[in-house]
Amino acid sequence: MRLGRIPWINAAPVYAAMDRGIVSAPQTVVSATAAELNDLLAAGELDLSVVSAVEYARDAAAYHLLPDLAISCDGPVHSVALFSKRPVTELQGGTVLRTASSRTSHLLLELLCRHRWCVSPNFVTARAEANDLAGLESLPHDAVLVIGDAALHLRASGIYPVCVDLGAAWKDWTGLPFVFAVWAARRDTDRAAALRTHAQLKRSRDWGITHLDVIAEEASDRTGIPRSTCRAYLGDLDYQLSYRHLAGLTEFFGRLAKDGLVPDGSLSFLTAA
Repeated sequence: MRLGRIPWINAAPVYAAMDRGIVSAPQTVVSATAAELNDLLAAGELDLSVVSAVEYARDAAAYHLLPDLAISCDGPVHSVALFSKRPVTELQGGTVLRTASSRTSHLLLELLCRHRWCVSPNFVTARAEANDLAGLESLPHDAVLVIGDAALHLRASGIYPVCVDLGAAWKDWTGLPFVFAVWAARRDTDRAAALRTHAQLKRSRDWGITHLDVIAEEASDRTGIPRSTCRAYLGDLDYQLSYRHLAGLTEFFGRLAKDGLVPDGSLSFLTAA
């Protein structure tokens, strides 16, 4: 079994017990950005992985979702934000840089711009990992979409006068939670092995969410982000996929399909049957 993982703080609670040997892990674990994991799973280089929610929507026929496992929020997410030099309703025709590391946030931003803020900016893809933030200043732009640990760093810097949290923007718009990432298995993956890995991930997740103080301290030591910020961030994330989260996910997919951005399809879950 080849398992994919994101190296950012937001996924740490799911893998924390695996990292400590409390829960057994697959022999092969690949760490990469969400966009890279999307491509690796699609290419068959991984059997099961956390991926951008929209990756599942784009090719649902190739994957099964893993039940009760996701990275979501019901309000502010903190680590997916549009940093702007002026109010978002004034970005018509402006240049908006978008991180190359995410696809779900790209499309969420497009929906918000088109239907919520009624603006049509020019989107340009750029690298915006934590190590790239200093270079953003040299690129001409009016706003930039940044995700993950890099967004926490940039939020703390206060460089941009406007910061719009996309999780909060979605909640204000729809009243629903937003699911940024899901765990999916390829349909041609051995079902029994995928079910075992799913059970291991859930056990590891359950251990992680009861030890967020420890995980926040480790994340702070690793990233330089204050411990209190890491702890508050992890506390606002949800790692389950309840009916309410599924309602938010279905609403997102439906709006994308209506705009022709993904095929219109149904959710398929990995089951023992």
